[in-house]
Amino acid sequence: MGAPAPLAHAQAPTASQRWRDVIDGLQRWRDTEWPEEALASGRPTPCPDRITDPSIRGIEKRHAEQGHFLADLLEIDPKQLKGDELLGWQLLTRQLRESQDGHRFRSFLMPVGGRGGPQQDIPQMADRVPFRTPEDFDNYLKRLTAVPQAVRDVRALMETGMSEGRMPSKATMKDLPAQFDAVLKGNLEPLRAPMAALPDSIPAARQQAMRAELDDTLGKVLAELGLFRDWVTGTYLPACRDTVGALHLPDGRAWYDHALRVHTTTDMTAKEIHETGLAEVRRIRAEMMEVIGRTDWMQSAAPAAAATDDERFAAFVRYLRTDPRFYARSDEELLSRYRDTCKRIDAKLPALFGTLPRNPYGVRAVPKFMAPTQTTAYYMPGSLRAGNPGWFYANTYALEQRPLYEMVPLSLHEAVPGHHLQISIAQELPDQPEFRRDMHFTAYVEGWALYAERLGIEMGFFKDDPYADFGRLTYEMWRSTRLVVDTGIHAMGWGKEQAMDFMKRNTALSELNIEREVDRYIDWPGQACGYKIGELRIRAMRAKAEAALGTGFDVRAFHDALLGAGALPLDVLEVRIDAWIAARKAQASSAQPSS
Repeated sequence: MGAPAPLAHAQAPTASQRWRDVIDGLQRWRDTEWPEEALASGRPTPCPDRITDPSIRGIEKRHAEQGHFLADLLEIDPKQLKGDELLGWQLLTRQLRESQDGHRFRSFLMPVGGRGGPQQDIPQMADRVPFRTPEDFDNYLKRLTAVPQAVRDVRALMETGMSEGRMPSKATMKDLPAQFDAVLKGNLEPLRAPMAALPDSIPAARQQAMRAELDDTLGKVLAELGLFRDWVTGTYLPACRDTVGALHLPDGRAWYDHALRVHTTTDMTAKEIHETGLAEVRRIRAEMMEVIGRTDWMQSAAPAAAATDDERFAAFVRYLRTDPRFYARSDEELLSRYRDTCKRIDAKLPALFGTLPRNPYGVRAVPKFMAPTQTTAYYMPGSLRAGNPGWFYANTYALEQRPLYEMVPLSLHEAVPGHHLQISIAQELPDQPEFRRDMHFTAYVEGWALYAERLGIEMGFFKDDPYADFGRLTYEMWRSTRLVVDTGIHAMGWGKEQAMDFMKRNTALSELNIEREVDRYIDWPGQACGYKIGELRIRAMRAKAEAALGTGFDVRAFHDALLGAGALPLDVLEVRIDAWIAARKAQASSAQPSS
C-alpha cells in the first residue's frame, strides 16, 4: 500500500460565516452583560440571577470588550457581504464606532437626575420580567440582593464625576430629593407584588421563606437608598454646577457635536439645526393663526379681531391654559379619555398600513413617585415573546397642566401609529438577527413618531375640531422649538429662563411641561433635536415618492417600506426609499401593455 493521502486543509470561513459568528458572540455577550434587557425581550440569558454591573469597573470592561467586537467586524471585508448581511455590518459598525468614540466624554459619570437613577430604576425592577416558573422567582430574589452594592457603585461614579468636574446642572436637580422621599415612603411596595401570588409548585414552607427573604432584602435596599438620598441631598446637589449648557463641561463642545451626529444621524451643525428650527417656528405659527380663526373662542372674543397676531396668540394660549373645559377632573377621567382615543386610532390603522404588529399595548398612569418630575407621557416597549404588552404611560400629576386638546397627537406619538407600532414591528421582523430588532436611532424612532402625529390629519381627527388641530400644531411647534432651545442651551450659551421664555412665547404647552422639557434638554444634550430633523426627512421622502409615482403611490406600501427594516439612520433610510421608488416604477412600467 502506498502512503495515505494527506488530509485536506480546512477551508477558511467565508465573510458571511465570520459575520454570523461575530454577531452571535456579540448577542451572547450583550445578554450576559445586560441580563434585564434579555429577560424583558424574552431571550435566554446565562445570568438571569444578576443585574447589570453599574460600577466604573463594569463600564470600562464593557467598553474594552465592545472594542474587541468592533475590531472583529472591521476584519471582515464588507465587499464580500450582500443584502441584509451587508446592511447589518454597516449599521453595527456605525453604532459601535459611535459608542467607542463617545466613551471619552464620560457622561456615565452623571447617572442620576430627574429622569433616571436608582430612585427610578429600583422600584420598577419587577416590570417587564417573566414570573412563570419557580426559578423566575428565585432569580428575582437574587437580583434584588445585588441592589445595595449597585447603589454604592452609582455613588462611586458620581464621586468620580465630582472630582473630574463632570456634574449635572443644579437647575434640573432641585426635585430629586422629593423623588427619593416618595420611593422611601412607598416602602418599595411594587417589588413585593410578584411574591403575593407564588405558584402552587413552590412548597408552602419555601414560599414563606422566600417572602421573609424578600422582606429582609428590601429592608437593606431601603436602608442603602436612604443613605444615598442623604448623600445626594447633602453633598452632591450643592456641588452641582450653576451653568446649564454642555459647553461648560470638560470637552463639552466636542461632546455636543458628537451628540448631534448620533441623535440626528446627519452632519448638520448646531447653527444649521438652530436655523431650521427658527424657520419651522415661523411656518407653524402661521398655521396656528389660521386655526385660531376657526375656533369658537375667536367668534366670542370680539377684541381678538382687532388685536395683533402676537396679542391674539398670547390671549388664546391664556384661554387654553385656564379654561376648565380643556382639563380632566380626575386621574381616571384622563386615563379613560386616553384609552378611548387610542381605540379610535386603532380602527384607522388598516387604511394606512399593510403590516401591523401582533403585540398589543395598554394605557397606564406614570408611577406617582416619579410623576412630578416626568414629562407628559412616555412609551415602554413590550415583548410578545416575553409575554409583555407595550405600555403608553400618561402623566396624571397636576391635572390642570394636562390639556385634553393634546390627547390625539400624544396618543398618535406614544402608542399607534407611533412608538408602539414601529417598535413592535421591528421586534417582529422575520429572519433578522436580534440586534436589528432592537436597534435605536433617535432621528428614525422619534422622527417616525412625530410623523405619526401628522397622520392624524389623514385619519380625520382634526377636521371638525380646531382645538385638537391646534393641539397637533402645538406639538409640532414644541418639537420645532426644541431645535432652537437645545442648540441655544448647549452651543450658544442660553440660560434656562431664556429657553423657557422662548417656548412660552411660541407654544401652548403648560408652564410645568415647559420646565420639565427644558430640564430634559439640559440633561440630555442633542437628543431632542432628533425628532424634528427625522420627521422633516421622512416627510421629504414621502413627498419624493408621491411626486415620482403619482397615482401609483400606495401609502400602505410606503409605510411598510419605511418600517420594514427596523430603525435606520436617515441617510440609509433615504437609500432604501429611493430603491423602493425605483422598484415601484419598474413594476408599473412592466405592467403597461406593449404597443
